[in-house]
Amino acid sequence: MEKKHCLNCGEPIQGRIDKKFCDDQCRNNYNYQQYAASNNLIRRVNHSLKKNRNILESMIPEGEEMGKTTKERLLRDGFQFKYQTHTYETKKGSIYHFCYDYGYLPLDGDWFLVVKGKDV
Repeated sequence: MEKKHCLNCGEPIQGRIDKKFCDDQCRNNYNYQQYAASNNLIRRVNHSLKKNRNILESMIPEGEEMGKTTKERLLRDGFQFKYQTHTYETKKGSIYHFCYDYGYLPLDGDWFLVVKGKDV
């Protein structure tokens, strides 16, 4: 009968015939490696979304519901335009881009209107 080997470390396995790992540590290491790449991508995207949201929030003066800023300032603060959670189109056809509950509307001349969403 052929010996089975641990999927993580390659050591021979003792015990049940359907056993895949030599111990819990090898099983945990194997599963962590399987999902680490996709989890890291999700973690990086969520981090970028949260950072974008916080940048937008900082563009609205205290006590106000909206503010204006430039593309240059957003980029300087680390805003990444490729990350957003959703868009909202008004009846007039204006499209707001949101990062959770804060959004922006591109205006003329590299200016942006920044708003806090009401029912997000």
